Amino acid sequence: MSSQAQPPPVPGPVEDPDSYEAWQARSRLVLTPVAAPSILGLFGLAAATFTVSSNLAEWWGNPLTSPVVLAPFAIFLGGVAQLLAGMWAYRARDSLATAMHGIWGAFWLAWGLMTLLTASGALSPFLITSQAMGFWWIALGLITLFGAAGALAQNMGLFLTFILLTAGSGLLAAAQIGAFHSVRLAAGWVLVASSAAAFYTAGALLLEQSFGGRVILPLGRWSLSGNVPGHRVVHDIAYSAGMPGARTGQ
Repeated sequence: MSSQAQPPPVPGPVEDPDSYEAWQARSRLVLTPVAAPSILGLFGLAAATFTVSSNLAEWWGNPLTSPVVLAPFAIFLGGVAQLLAGMWAYRARDSLATAMHGIWGAFWLAWGLMTLLTASGALSPFLITSQAMGFWWIALGLITLFGAAGALAQNMGLFLTFILLTAGSGLLAAAQIGAFHSVRLAAGWVLVASSAAAFYTAGALLLEQSFGGRVILPLGRWSLSGNVPGHRVVHDIAYSAGMPGARTGQ
């Protein structure tokens, strides 16, 4: 019996090295989980702003003891905490948080240092309320106004925080340059309102992250579904093969 010759095997298709599958097969994904930096930054901003502005509104304190109480609080919560948040926001590619927390963190460090020097007697107690300091508030107000405009693209909680900060900064600038005591009191009240907005926004972001990206306190997002309590607004970006050991919140 004669054997029939078998046809030669057909060579398989040559894999395209530039195809999606080829890139996926040879790609490696390295994760460095980062929590939302603005949660820390906004809490630091809220705490420092509330403490200082309530003093400006004359809810408490006096010229002798207030600087001793305010200086360390402003330096560490308003300054250090916000600068750290700003640098982590830089890593997270959040330009708005980088700018706002970086600028306000630097301001609270400078303001806290001047207040500390005033409390120690190294500087005149009138320097903090001088006309020259009014121009600090002009610069801060202009920068924060741009931050408020940028916050409109994210949510109304951030916008309200920054627009009230802008208004309070403008009132303080007018109060110190023009030596208007009543305007200074009004600035204190507006800044207290700003700190309340910052507390709410930071708390809403914290609860949202803690509950797996679901809305607990609405932030006034542009999408209606993004303001419904219980609705999931954050969807984790994941590699299809999974990443063992990496999870949100680490």
